Amino acid sequence: MTKPPNVLWIMADQLRFDYLSCYGHPHLHTPNIDALAARGVKFTNTYVQSPVCGPSRMSAYTGRYVRSHGSTWNGMPLRVGDPTLGDHLHSAGARAVLVGKTHMVADRAGMDRLGIDPASAVGLRIAQCGFEAFERDDGLHPSSPRQNWSAYDDYLVVQGFKSDNPWEHFANSGYDKDGNLASGWLLENSRLPANIPEEHSETAYMTNRAMDFMQCAMEDEAPWLCHLSYIKPHWPYIVPAPYHDMYGPEHVIDPVRSQPERDTDHPLHAAYMNARVARTFARDEVRQHVIPAYMGLIKQLDDNLGRLFRWMDEKGLSENTIIAFTSDHGDYMGDHWLGDKDFYHDCAAKVPLIIADPRPEADRTRGTEMAALTEMIDLAPTFMTAMGCPPKPHVVEGRDLTPLLHKREGFYRRYAISEHDYSSFEMAGALGIPQQDAFTKMIFDGRWKYIHCEGFDPILFDLETDPDEVVDHGRSDSPEHIAVRARMKDALSAWALRHHTRVTATPEVLASQTTATDTGILIGFWDADDYEAAAGKPFSSLVPVGRPTA
Repeated sequence: MTKPPNVLWIMADQLRFDYLSCYGHPHLHTPNIDALAARGVKFTNTYVQSPVCGPSRMSAYTGRYVRSHGSTWNGMPLRVGDPTLGDHLHSAGARAVLVGKTHMVADRAGMDRLGIDPASAVGLRIAQCGFEAFERDDGLHPSSPRQNWSAYDDYLVVQGFKSDNPWEHFANSGYDKDGNLASGWLLENSRLPANIPEEHSETAYMTNRAMDFMQCAMEDEAPWLCHLSYIKPHWPYIVPAPYHDMYGPEHVIDPVRSQPERDTDHPLHAAYMNARVARTFARDEVRQHVIPAYMGLIKQLDDNLGRLFRWMDEKGLSENTIIAFTSDHGDYMGDHWLGDKDFYHDCAAKVPLIIADPRPEADRTRGTEMAALTEMIDLAPTFMTAMGCPPKPHVVEGRDLTPLLHKREGFYRRYAISEHDYSSFEMAGALGIPQQDAFTKMIFDGRWKYIHCEGFDPILFDLETDPDEVVDHGRSDSPEHIAVRARMKDALSAWALRHHTRVTATPEVLASQTTATDTGILIGFWDADDYEAAAGKPFSSLVPVGRPTA
């Protein structure tokens, strides 16, 4: 404990907050994640800045809202020069290391424009979202060419799982009853055991690689942050034995939805429910077939985290490592007649967040639950503070959670914000919405969730009287709802008008930007007396008087 603590930042992909036993799931028991909550703080109102992988992660890695960093959709590069958590930690002498997924796309055009060699140390860090890539694996490549393979593919080949695409053919496929290879991309194959032993699955492999990094880092004096970023339980929903049949239809919770919700005449909301993935997951037989596999993926993740935590205990790493566990967004799984993610009900936009801080200052909050309104962008400043990096409020828009972890004053948030660019979705095409108008924004104050739908009426949920979010008050003529909509719209506008691109204006720079009279800029003064009254010093101290000399 003689140096800043290390940080293990675990992120699952597409994990619903309520599919963990410590968050109330009645059938899916996750004892290792629960144990982490028992020695840390479990946050119950954490929201992502976009309910989509790429922009959510870019917000997490920069500590900035989507409207600030501009990476609004998967595959949209994070522009070169945008400061990241890795950059901040690097400047403080700490390491930020990646094991797993980022969904980062490098701004190659920007690097070329600035003459940055992608193979240089700086270029590599920019291309990896500020991280040292100990092991990067974004997965999600059903037919990728050999040159795009990850190290996990190469590992599979070495283990004897040889094919043109081992990630697809082994880790994410199974065999049907006729002995044919069946892709996990097709939901009908979700209940098949993945064509790979569990110990060689992607989840187990990434867990091993995190251990490999930490073992190497034990000999390094520099503090480190390891971002262990799992691909699962993101689709393809297929899991190796024995997890493939641990759960059945009897463990599937009834969907949260209502017929009036389905019958809405709100054009955009209806278009979301008419998208292919929504129509598919609205079918009960699909939910009963897929959700058991989704649960199996989560159970497998928990078991591997238990293995990791025990190893850290044995190595003495737990004594000086902050462990944070979260997800980049949730999954509808048929709730609200929707599938995948992409909108703002809690099952998609709200995520689990557990932080276990081993420092004595956190003793008073161990095993507690906190309902404070928090955001994914709060993790970056929290980690920066823990690792000795000075705060950078001119860059980082998130808020340091340390006061909550150490039970002291200093943290407050009135609203959470999330954004979505649906320009490449079926909804935009079905409604004929041009790219520049295909966006939504959500603002939530802990009770009222207001969703701005550009070009359409807003959507409004009252989570106090309607925690399931099935009644839309966006067009209600009730005086209360009219007043709430006006207040929330004004709050969203106020947020949008705040400074968000002034990243070079450090506190020191701002402090040096004094009045014109202090900097010698003379504008609007009539005579010397006028100047002296404003500046409090003689005019002659600034401008020499008398005749010039040769």
